[in-house]
Amino acid sequence: MERYIFYILAVLLIVSAIAAVSSKKMLRSVIYLLFTLCGIAGIYFLIDYNFLAAIQLTVYAGGIIVLIIFSVILVHHIEMELEVAKLSKKLLVGAACALGLGVFLATIYAHDFKVVENFNTTTTEQIGLKLLSYEAGGFILPFELISVLLLASMIGAIVIAKGKKLVKSEKSNVESIQKNNN
Repeated sequence: MERYIFYILAVLLIVSAIAAVSSKKMLRSVIYLLFTLCGIAGIYFLIDYNFLAAIQLTVYAGGIIVLIIFSVILVHHIEMELEVAKLSKKLLVGAACALGLGVFLATIYAHDFKVVENFNTTTTEQIGLKLLSYEAGGFILPFELISVLLLASMIGAIVIAKGKKLVKSEKSNVESIQKNNN
């Protein structure tokens, strides 16, 4: 039964990923990306990585997709038609993908993988304690750096999305102040 669920999820992932990069409508591409991210979470659930699957659903499928949809709406391009690449670029990307697939398959088949039984389980509490630990092996510094990076990217996205509108409104404010002073 798990094999059939895996095949269904794999087909969902492949079809939605191809649809996400080949759709001409921006909003449809985002929705296909949502299906791709949910399929990845399904794979995580299938291999019993429940915490990682929950993070995948909440952070990526929930938060990132909502952020992308809001940014598309903010710049008023909800029905924006994406430009179609030239045939030469399509062929170049196809060749690069085929080369990457060849390297991937050659690497997979060149190594003899053995099943490793792991009886140690990690709880969510242990992950949280390790993530916020100051001691050796703790991850508090990368955690804080990522939070600052995300804050900077959010500020940058707001400035880019509202850039022209802010400049125009500031110019009109300066002009109105100058008129009032005269």
